[in-house]
Amino acid sequence: MAVHYALNLEPVAQDISKRTLERDIQLFEEDDLAKATMNRITTTLVEALGTKIDQQRLDSTHIFSDMASFGRTRLMGVAIKRFLTQLKRHDPKAYDDLDESFRQRYAPGVNRLFAENQKDSESRRLLRQQVAEDMYDLVQRFADHLGHANRDTYKALKRIFYEQCDVSEDKVSIKQKTGGNVMQNPSDPDATYDGHKGQGYQVQIAETCNPENDVQIITAALPQTASESDAHAVEPVLEDLFANDFVPDELLADTSYTGDDNVQLAEEYGVELVGPVPTGSSQPKDDEYDQLNIDDFNVDEATEEVICCPAGHQPQSSEHNHETGKTKTVMPESACSQCEFFEQCPAKKVGDEYRLDHTAKERRTAGRRREQDTDVFRERYKTRGGIEGTNSGLKRKTGLGQLRVRGRPAVFHAIYLKIAGWNILRASACAKMREIVYERANAALLKPQHLHLRIRIAEQILQRGPRNIFSIPFRPLTKFSRSRAAA
Repeated sequence: MAVHYALNLEPVAQDISKRTLERDIQLFEEDDLAKATMNRITTTLVEALGTKIDQQRLDSTHIFSDMASFGRTRLMGVAIKRFLTQLKRHDPKAYDDLDESFRQRYAPGVNRLFAENQKDSESRRLLRQQVAEDMYDLVQRFADHLGHANRDTYKALKRIFYEQCDVSEDKVSIKQKTGGNVMQNPSDPDATYDGHKGQGYQVQIAETCNPENDVQIITAALPQTASESDAHAVEPVLEDLFANDFVPDELLADTSYTGDDNVQLAEEYGVELVGPVPTGSSQPKDDEYDQLNIDDFNVDEATEEVICCPAGHQPQSSEHNHETGKTKTVMPESACSQCEFFEQCPAKKVGDEYRLDHTAKERRTAGRRREQDTDVFRERYKTRGGIEGTNSGLKRKTGLGQLRVRGRPAVFHAIYLKIAGWNILRASACAKMREIVYERANAALLKPQHLHLRIRIAEQILQRGPRNIFSIPFRPLTKFSRSRAAA
């Protein structure tokens, strides 16, 4: 009810209290209304501007939430300090029962924590081991005290300990590597880590890129934590585009998204996923680009059986194994032994047979790799780079790169609304949108209740002339001017 009331307030004419605003923001976060708002704004703008959605591009951008960045030792120390603060407040006796040196170690403020410790590598190693053992002691000591174990500070303490440390026969050791999906700050337990970009979150963005559009609009946004792989984002992005009727004919993306599984998945939605083939063990060497590959063979894509080789010779047999996904093809000896292309051919002599083994994935990958080396592909793919400018603009114009909130609900809420604001900002730069606003403004002025506005504009034109009317600053009508206009 409060949200409905707030959305129907006439701008400038009414005010709402700060408490009402905070409650509405909370409802937006809890009910995921920010996403619905962004989708509704996007749909309206696409329809109003006639934006073509057949060509789109996909990329992710990193986002920092409003939290401090800690190293592993400080992270564990801050978790201990937060728990001890709550323990001292709610159970002073249990706090006093802790060793005095233990309590003093975590008494300084967060910014001064461990400040007196030496900075050499051995001192830092010993400090980290000491902090890890302190964490283990607290986790064990209060595990059976439900009043403390149910507190968020204890849960964060326990989670951080088992993410950063191992225990073997009551001996604590620090993990060499933890991966990215670990807590980075107890103040923002949902934030994770990306090895290239750092702590926080990210958002997957799909944007139109048809050159005939006056402006490009973001059609889908998928907020994530920083550790999530781009390779796993294609399916949820396509689902979001499908739900809002924004499915494109082609989707440009970089190598993180264009694995064979994602290409096949996109085809199920009727989308051509365009991008370079990801590098891997099947990547050919530089001197192998002139070699023949399975893509040069005539293969029945329905059965994966070879029809003929590049020289036009038919195989003795070609059988596809559905369990292993491999096709075994045997070529006649009379053809291969005398073929001038045998040195370049992927078919090799195995015992008494000239054999070729391939999978459907290898065939598709070989064809895509050969296609990406053409000028046609480069010309088609170069449009993808434009989304980097969108990512940069979002961070400069809306502050998306460094948010002033923390926690998954608040961060996701801010991401959706900032992207909705970006779409409005881009649409406002379009001549067609200005025409729409101008026509609606004229229609509004013709209403009887807006007679005082027409009188005021006419008076200003008479005073300054029609050429200077747009330089007149807007000022709210006073009580006197309203009564005069009504008269």
